[in-house]
Amino acid sequence: MFQILVVCSLTWLSSTKCADFDHPAIYQLTEPVDHAEEPTWDERKNMLYYVDMIAGGIYSYNYETSEVNSIHLDGAVAPVIPSEHDENLLIVGLNQAVLALEWDGTNQIGRQKVLANISQEFPTSRVNEGKADKEGRLWIGTTGTADSSGTMTPNAGIVYKITKESLDRPTVEIAPVNISNGLAWNAANDKFYYVDSLSFQIAQYDYDNELGTISNRQVAFDMHDYPEITGQPDGMTIDEDDNLWVAMYYGGVVLKINPTERALLQVIGLPARDITSTMWGGPNLDILFVTSSRLSLTDEEKLYYPAAGSLFAITNLKTKGRPVFNVDLIESI
Repeated sequence: MFQILVVCSLTWLSSTKCADFDHPAIYQLTEPVDHAEEPTWDERKNMLYYVDMIAGGIYSYNYETSEVNSIHLDGAVAPVIPSEHDENLLIVGLNQAVLALEWDGTNQIGRQKVLANISQEFPTSRVNEGKADKEGRLWIGTTGTADSSGTMTPNAGIVYKITKESLDRPTVEIAPVNISNGLAWNAANDKFYYVDSLSFQIAQYDYDNELGTISNRQVAFDMHDYPEITGQPDGMTIDEDDNLWVAMYYGGVVLKINPTERALLQVIGLPARDITSTMWGGPNLDILFVTSSRLSLTDEEKLYYPAAGSLFAITNLKTKGRPVFNVDLIESI
C-alpha cells in the first residue's frame, strides 16, 4: 500500500539550508516562469540549471546564495547539461539541434556552436528531454507539437543517442514516440528507464553500458493500474535505492516508484497542477528539486495555483540521489 503525503508548507529556502524535520517539507525557491523543466544539478558549482522550455530561457539557481540568473535563446530549449571538460560549457538542445554554449551561470552568454541536428524528418518536432549516461553520451528525445486545438501530433518523437564520434549521425534508439520524457539508469547501470508520456507507462530496458545500447523492453510501471492517480508521467530521476521519482503533469504530484516491484511507494502533492521534472541535488544530494508549469493554466487556475511555474525543493525524504553525469561531446568551442 502506498503512502499519500501532501505537504503544504511553502516558503523560501532559508539560510539554514533546511533544518532538520521529521517529515518532508516543500520550499518554493524561485518566482514562476511559464514552463520550468529539465533541472540538472552541477556539483562542481553547487548550482542547479533548469529551463523555461518554450520561451527559450536557461536559468541557474545558486544553492549557496539563492541567486537566480538567466539567458535566453531563440526557440524551445531542453535539456541543459554541463560539459565534462569545462564547467562553464553547457550542452543544450534547441529546437532541432544540439549546441554547445559558454555560460558561467551568472554573466552574459559566450560563444555558441551547433554540434548536431536531429529529427529532421519531423519538421514541426522539437527537443523535449535529455540526459547524459555514465560515459558522457547524450540521450535526447523529441516530441511532436500541438495544433491550435491542443491535439498532439502522434508518433512524431524520437530518442537519439549522440557521441563524440556520431555528431553528424545521431543514433536512433527509440522510435516512434509521442512525448519523449523521463530517462534514468539504475545503480548497477544495467537497466534504463524511459517515459513516453502518452503511454502512461514507465518502460524498462536492459542496458549495455560498454556499447551504449538498450534492448528487451518491458513495462516497469503502468499508470493504468492506479486510476486514483491523475495526470501523465513527465520527467523523472532515481535515488540511491533505485526508486524512481516521477513528476506527474496534470496531476500535481511526484510519485515514488519501486520499478523492480512495480510498486507505488509514495505520493507527494505540490502547490502546482502541472509538475514537469525532478532532480536530486544539494551538497549531499538529498534535496529533490522539482520543476513545474503554468503554461496550460487558465487565468482563473493561475489564481488558484500562484506558485505554478516555480522551482521547488523537497527535503527530509530519508534518501538521496547519485551524482549525475556530465556530457562528453566536446572539450571546448
